[in-house]
Amino acid sequence: MKTDFLLPAKKPLLTGMGWCAFTAAAAVLCALVPVLNLVVPEGSALHLSDFAVALTAKIMCYAICALAMGLIWGYTGILSLGHGLFFALGGYAMGMYLMRQIGLDGNYKSALPDFMVFLDWKELPWHWALSGSFGATLFLVVAVPGLVAFVFGYFAFRSRIKGVYFSIITQAMTFAAMLLFFRNETGFGGNNGFTDFKRIVDIPIATSSMRMTLFVMTSVTLLTFYLLARWLVGSKFGRVLQAVRDAESRVMFSGYSPLGYKLTIWTISAMMCGVAGALYVPQVGIINPSEMSPANSIEIAIWAAVGGRATLIGPIVGAFLVNGAKSWLTVAYPEFWLYFLGALFIGVTLFLPDGVVGLIKKLKGSRA
Repeated sequence: MKTDFLLPAKKPLLTGMGWCAFTAAAAVLCALVPVLNLVVPEGSALHLSDFAVALTAKIMCYAICALAMGLIWGYTGILSLGHGLFFALGGYAMGMYLMRQIGLDGNYKSALPDFMVFLDWKELPWHWALSGSFGATLFLVVAVPGLVAFVFGYFAFRSRIKGVYFSIITQAMTFAAMLLFFRNETGFGGNNGFTDFKRIVDIPIATSSMRMTLFVMTSVTLLTFYLLARWLVGSKFGRVLQAVRDAESRVMFSGYSPLGYKLTIWTISAMMCGVAGALYVPQVGIINPSEMSPANSIEIAIWAAVGGRATLIGPIVGAFLVNGAKSWLTVAYPEFWLYFLGALFIGVTLFLPDGVVGLIKKLKGSRA
């Protein structure tokens, strides 16, 4: 007897309501915000301050990292506590280019960055060779985090390291990198890192037009990565990832090798964080080894958990909720912020395992 098996129909990238929400978000970020900041006078109640624009841009960079975490943790079951390293590597790649853009405008009027002149360096180290080219920098922003993630992931996944052991190893990796970048002889500015940026592609950074250009670029990148993530998880590749998350041994018995799938999504996730770091640095104006601290990587996991790690919009929502609260609490109650963050993570773990977005879906389902 012949039996026909029908595969489930492929879902659209976004539903009609989803495309409406996506278009509205793009219109607000790419059109309304620039108008409110650049066109509306400062005295108007509708004016959007430079501080609000900068804060939103910074949180959007964090949201890209949270989205990357959602792909590997929520859809593949891999909890990384070292994604701050990939974010920082992308930031350092962009920071090296921005330091070269300073040119002779530094304190020592030298073609070398100020910290190299202070340390009596005579020439740029070898790993700064491509830092003078913007095109090469864009390549390094993606390639360096991707290569580090690929090499690390290949040996870790091939050895079938997973669960809490994988999380601990990723945390150790980012901590070791932080200690390395703290050393002056590595040529990355030591404890102070890179700062005092002047220009990007020969255009002054400290202008309203450049600030808004970077804001729009960050917005477009976040929206594009969201669509990319939707496409990935909705494809056959994404279905295998979710199968690996739920029952990796059964996936192996079905004839699939989890190594290639896990390594691919792990590398893509790292490259997304690298792009976020590159967008973050010119808008914040500094990059130093503290961005690699284990605490920063743990925060990325918290953003995904708060919003809902088993969704794609959840990590983005979590990044905005947690960092918005952080921005307010660190000013109003700075001594209580860390306690709040810890209590938030514990509370979400115990009472909201699916995050805020998961709770909203449950409430909608119960009403229906």
